[in-house]
Amino acid sequence: MIVEAAGEALADLDDALVVDLYKRHGALLFRGFGADVPQFREFARRFSPTAVVNESPGRTPIDPQANIQSVDGGAGPFALHPELSREPWKPDLAMFCCLSAPSRGGQTIICDGVALVRELPAPVRSGLENRRLLYLNPVWPEMLDFWLGTPNPSAAQFAAPPPSCPYRFHRMPDGQIARFFTRPVFHKPMFTDAPAFGNFLLFARFTRGLADHPLLDDGRAVPEEWLQAIKATGDRLSAEIGWRAGDLVMLDNSRFMHGRTAITDLGERMIATYFGYVGFAIPDAEEPPNALWRQRDFAPPAVPMSLRRRG
Repeated sequence: MIVEAAGEALADLDDALVVDLYKRHGALLFRGFGADVPQFREFARRFSPTAVVNESPGRTPIDPQANIQSVDGGAGPFALHPELSREPWKPDLAMFCCLSAPSRGGQTIICDGVALVRELPAPVRSGLENRRLLYLNPVWPEMLDFWLGTPNPSAAQFAAPPPSCPYRFHRMPDGQIARFFTRPVFHKPMFTDAPAFGNFLLFARFTRGLADHPLLDDGRAVPEEWLQAIKATGDRLSAEIGWRAGDLVMLDNSRFMHGRTAITDLGERMIATYFGYVGFAIPDAEEPPNALWRQRDFAPPAVPMSLRRRG
């Protein structure tokens, strides 16, 4: 939905109206307000009192104290994804502010995950119903210390992590310890009962080139023909945001996915981002109780470069 300025500033918009529109539509474009970084920060914090640092490489800090960063670097297109869906602290909210608009290329694309489930070919939809995705990744000392309180946990500590830890742990056949979590392939968004598709699958396969992450709950890869069908459906349902300087976008990250077209001129395009947790959230029952990211701004332990997946 487009919210056009009628002479007022972003600060003048009624909070209850914005929240109602967000819950009903899930994707809001505020146009004509001339948003800049200070206005973006103030607007974001009104609705999302805590934010998460996106540690993916290539982002430039714009307002580090407010966790406002640039988008990912590079000029290539990005497949559809909810922000940080590769981790158990997937934000509720994804916000973008256009500081400098591209004259061509570099459009952000959005897709309603509810519509995608509804429009999937019936065999693919039935094959994925009631299935879960398994996100399996390595551990490192700083990460273990952060979640388990020690860089060298005992077998008992691995077997019974504290309630605040969003991971479980598994000893691999080679003796290495891995962390993992699972989520439904089709999940319930915060503000609608209809199932939605919103996870890391498309980005992993079509941007990072990963065929084995995440996996289905039986440890097998999602069939390629299913991935192709999901991508084709998402491409058909996607809409482009033709950026104008000062535009501000709010996306319900529990319902909508986003991506981008290839960027023609990196020097033209500057989009600020903010990812956080709304004050009116209905937290996922699979989150830890009193999740850290809902209590204060959250900076997860940075993954060492040696452990980052290719791409």
